[in-house]
Amino acid sequence: MSSAAEPAFDAPVDAVAADFVPEPVLPEAVRQRVIALAAGVLTSLPFDELPASLRKVAKFAPNRRARLGGPAIASQLSIDPLFRQRISGRVLADAGELGTAVGSGVTPAAADPVEVAALAYLARPTGWRELIGNAGEAVAAQAESEAVAELLREAEARADRAEHDRAVAKVEAEKLRAELARVRDEVSGIQAENRANAKALREAQAALKRASELLSIEKGRAAKAAQDHEAEVRKLRAKLADAEAVKGDVRQAARDARALDEARLWLLLETIGQAAVGLRRELGLDPAKMMPADAVAASHAEIPGSQTPASRGLDVDDPARLAQLLALPRAHLIVDGYNVTKRGFAEMSLEQQRNRLVQALGLVGAQTGAEVTAVFDGAERVHGLPPAPRGVRVLFSRKGETADELIRRLVRAEPAGRPIVVVSSDREVADGVKRHGAYPMSSDSLLRRLSRS
Repeated sequence: MSSAAEPAFDAPVDAVAADFVPEPVLPEAVRQRVIALAAGVLTSLPFDELPASLRKVAKFAPNRRARLGGPAIASQLSIDPLFRQRISGRVLADAGELGTAVGSGVTPAAADPVEVAALAYLARPTGWRELIGNAGEAVAAQAESEAVAELLREAEARADRAEHDRAVAKVEAEKLRAELARVRDEVSGIQAENRANAKALREAQAALKRASELLSIEKGRAAKAAQDHEAEVRKLRAKLADAEAVKGDVRQAARDARALDEARLWLLLETIGQAAVGLRRELGLDPAKMMPADAVAASHAEIPGSQTPASRGLDVDDPARLAQLLALPRAHLIVDGYNVTKRGFAEMSLEQQRNRLVQALGLVGAQTGAEVTAVFDGAERVHGLPPAPRGVRVLFSRKGETADELIRRLVRAEPAGRPIVVVSSDREVADGVKRHGAYPMSSDSLLRRLSRS
């Protein structure tokens, strides 16, 4: 801040308030310039010196600060002398020599009256109100002179247009007189042509009358021919309707015969299917653990020198038996999740165990085409699960329910006769699901199958 401008606003605030005079009404141009000057230096004030109402305005972009925060800035300048004093110091310093002159109460003759009035309003030097009044008068005089100049320019333009219009009208009048003479000549020719056309029209009307009489005769003949044609068409349509009716009856008879054949075929297939399901439920057979040849081989076990071949039956731990079961049509594989993972990879965290098993089951489902369901304990402790592979259903037991109970519910929900394979080394689970027609397999069989994939 320049030292020359300091005496103009160093007076105590209490002294200014004691000599309070209502704020002058600023001309709009002066008001806008005051807001622009204040907005330009607003961000140079320390944050603690900014009034609370203008702290948000100071964060605006420079091109929006005066436009959006103008009313708030103008209001604060009119009611807060200290804020106005801080703003004026920076504005006068930025104005350079003009700011120094205005702060000293001197008005340069060639200065812009609006700029001088804006600086005077902020700095409040001696006679600042007169400077604002002079600026208002200068702005009004400038506006009036501009209005007079505009009126003169409009009058001159109207005079030029009138002169031009007169010249154009004169030329147009000459053209119109020439056009009138040409039109008169054309009218004379048209009148002669009309007389010739009238004669030709009378002759054409006579010919038209003769043609109309001939047309009436031909219409009568055509009407009679049309009536004969319509009668023939009606006869053909009646024959076509009879043919369509016969065709419909033939099609209906064919559909009925086909429906009867399909019903017989469906009844035969349904009878065979129900008989197979009933026989399987009645026998309750599991895949053979012992082959017929194993019984013959057992009788040779005590003959010296004979070798007893290994049994061809498949054990519950054998992945081949698991593969046979999963190859059955519409097989459903239900896996006791933690029972398998804690036997196969217990060193991992529970989350890693789940993810590894579910991804591996996705590969099994893709290879066999079986429906796969993995069951785990404790859904209330699991959050943010990754998406399961396609064809794998992941279920968690609810609060108060174990995974074993959920597995038994899944088995009971399946229809009788569907191949259901339950993988769990829990004997209680295996016995429970076997009573409901499922095939229990040990966890080791699945782990051995996964290790081969």
